[in-house]
Amino acid sequence: MFLKTWGNYMRIIPAIDIIEGKCVRLSKGDYDTKKIYNENPLEVALEFEAHGIEHLHLVDLDGAKSHHIVNHKVLEQIASKTNLKIDFGGGLKSDDDLRIAFDSGASQITGGSIAVKDRAVFTKWIQTYGADKIILGADAKDEKVAVSGWLEESKEELIPFIQSYQKEGISYVICTDISKDGMLEGPSFDLYEKILLAAENEATKIKLIASGGISCFEELPKLADLGCEGTIIGKAIYENRISLKQLENFILGN
Repeated sequence: MFLKTWGNYMRIIPAIDIIEGKCVRLSKGDYDTKKIYNENPLEVALEFEAHGIEHLHLVDLDGAKSHHIVNHKVLEQIASKTNLKIDFGGGLKSDDDLRIAFDSGASQITGGSIAVKDRAVFTKWIQTYGADKIILGADAKDEKVAVSGWLEESKEELIPFIQSYQKEGISYVICTDISKDGMLEGPSFDLYEKILLAAENEATKIKLIASGGISCFEELPKLADLGCEGTIIGKAIYENRISLKQLENFILGN
């Protein structure tokens, strides 16, 4: 029996970012840093599943640039050929985009730019689909929320922004510190602690999913002990900084 050696339960959520149907990674959200890791995202997803992983963060980077869903066929393929619970984001701007995402097999969707630019629509999604289906994407640089595939910075302050949606009933929040993303320099522990402390004052508790900068296995128990509900891991897997076997053991220990 595998003994649990760390404090809190935390979901492991590998990321697959899609450009032109291929599995890629960027650094700090810069499209010019694109590196292709696999021409076939389904192969990657099947490998994750084979190691006991149950969750997947699938990002439509073409959609984020185009302001509407683009790579829904990749979502459909992974959803129909694996049992992974997929949260899907990138370019979801309309009720139609949302319908396509859920019809294509998404378990949850992540809304980032829409939550900044059209609060009425995003709030309606929370009310219509429920807080278990809609994730708030609160990605930030210098604690200011970024939008449009991180190509522009909004005037929204990160923590008040999250708190405003807690009042609307949001439960799941993905927070990426853009300065850390893809850099393999470690996650923003201080920022996540700050968010979780601020969130305690609100009636609705949040399930914070840490994203960006994960560089080694030892960071995962620290994020769990901090109180993160999940963590998204991308480049550290693709660059073999963290093995799928290590993640499998972590999940068993959870």
